Amino acid sequence: MTYELLIQHQGAVMLPPVVESVSIEWERQGQPGKLTADIVKTPGLSFQEGDPCRFSVDGTPIFYGFVFEKARKGSMDQVITITVYDQLYYLKNKDTYVYSNKTAAAVIRMIAEDFQLNVGALADTGYTIASRVEDNRTLFDIIQTALDETLKATSQMYVLYDDVGKLTLKNIGDMKLGLLVDNETAGDFDYKTSIASQTYDKVKLSYENKDTGKREIFIAQDGSSINQWGVLQYYEKIDSTANAKAMADALLSLYNTKTRTLKLKDVLGDVRVRAGTMLVVMLGLGDMNLSSYLMVEQVKHTFSNEQHVMDLNMRGGTFVA
Repeated sequence: MTYELLIQHQGAVMLPPVVESVSIEWERQGQPGKLTADIVKTPGLSFQEGDPCRFSVDGTPIFYGFVFEKARKGSMDQVITITVYDQLYYLKNKDTYVYSNKTAAAVIRMIAEDFQLNVGALADTGYTIASRVEDNRTLFDIIQTALDETLKATSQMYVLYDDVGKLTLKNIGDMKLGLLVDNETAGDFDYKTSIASQTYDKVKLSYENKDTGKREIFIAQDGSSINQWGVLQYYEKIDSTANAKAMADALLSLYNTKTRTLKLKDVLGDVRVRAGTMLVVMLGLGDMNLSSYLMVEQVKHTFSNEQHVMDLNMRGGTFVA
């Protein structure tokens, strides 16, 4: 396995030696891809913030971005630590948009055109959003709102990511890998169960009826869970009583369980794995034997000394990130 880190500055292409390792981090939403590395300041090496950077494994590019930070230590003045972000970084910009009759994919294309971002394959999300007013919000949030509206309407989840320099949108159903993580391929794991967050055994929805001046309350609760855990209440004000009781029951069904977090460490690396990828995980966790597809919420790839390992935060079912 061979690695190549390339930086381009004013038409010149440089291949700086890497001191120890290169790491790449991807998250499913709200953050750009990030590459970090310590490189050697060799004679003739010259580059600046904003210069493009590409990282390849066995000749195949897997990351493309731009140098955003350079750092040095006085005791190691010949080593430069670089931080490179892919073009999703520019979705941190804020703006105001008013749009109508657009799919989430069309919203992404609109924003990409305005901010001169390169677009690759965008899945046809199908659902048309009637109208939205997005005032002084990050581009990340504007796009995520469109994807959330699509999820509510179609039950289909999509993941936006940068694929080596091109904005890409995929349905998570198309991101399954025939990759198994078990005791043989995972170095270690951290597993935790909790009722301290995202667990509720009572749901209370409140509607302010302006016509009558009275407040209408809709409640769903589980007495056995309350006896065991105490009252853990979810409260929300709603704009309409339409399907309010069904909504309360659905929320109780969703939240009336303990949550689990699973972080897999030093997993045998695979460059196809990114945030949003679905993997099969088969592990004995103590209180349960897990054998299921889970989604990668966050991944950190580390390439060093001809070795490639991954740290993965998993999500799915009662597993939260």
